[in-house]
Amino acid sequence: MTRLDRVEQTTRGRFTGPPLTPRTAVIWSVLADELDRRAGAELTVLDVGGGTGGFAVPLAQAGHRVTVVDASPDALAALTRRAAEAGVAARVRAVQGDGDALAGLVEPASADLVLCHSVLEVVDDPTPVVTALAAPLRPGGAASVLVAGRAAAVLARAMTGHLDVAAALAAAPDGSAGPRDTLRRRFDADGAAALLRAAGLTVEEIHGVRVLADLLPAAVADGQPGSLVELERALAARSPYRDLAAQLHLFARRPA
Repeated sequence: MTRLDRVEQTTRGRFTGPPLTPRTAVIWSVLADELDRRAGAELTVLDVGGGTGGFAVPLAQAGHRVTVVDASPDALAALTRRAAEAGVAARVRAVQGDGDALAGLVEPASADLVLCHSVLEVVDDPTPVVTALAAPLRPGGAASVLVAGRAAAVLARAMTGHLDVAAALAAAPDGSAGPRDTLRRRFDADGAAALLRAAGLTVEEIHGVRVLADLLPAAVADGQPGSLVELERALAARSPYRDLAAQLHLFARRPA
């Protein structure tokens, strides 16, 4: 049985939530491996910037306890409703706050798994946020971090004829196109990994997410979703495809 087969089986069974898509299959496969490694244990999960619970609710349905920290009260209200509708309200806790304020919101060394997806590219400074992410991890605990990829943004702008914006993104040290850019920064694999290592985490895996999904015509992506998921999984860890993905997924661990 392949890793993708396992995650499909897990999604149908324990993760009775989102279907596998090109945007989620790679991430869920990595998380499924971690849950398999800790099979039988009820994990304490911290989801920073977890919003409406796209990952939190399926993890709660799998038998784990999840705290979602998010700055948006509206997102947290939607999370609470979603958890109640899924029958896991008792396993999901919503906390309003920012990623760099985790020290005042959660206990140190209290989590087995920390998720931080699509957060580091929008905060004022990612360094204190990553430091704050590492602190709640127990020794041996793992962090799932998803960030915007820099190379994909350059290519996307160039392919749509915005060569000046592509040049600005390529030249800017932080991978941002300036004050009108919706993101403060974008990452390459080495830069993102260095950020996690500086916080004392050991990076175990780096995968590309949405390697092809954003480049294909909708008719192709929508017409062959299963094939696209398979291809995304096949390319996710392979260079140069990984480095051209719209997002980079890093899986790191606090040394035991």
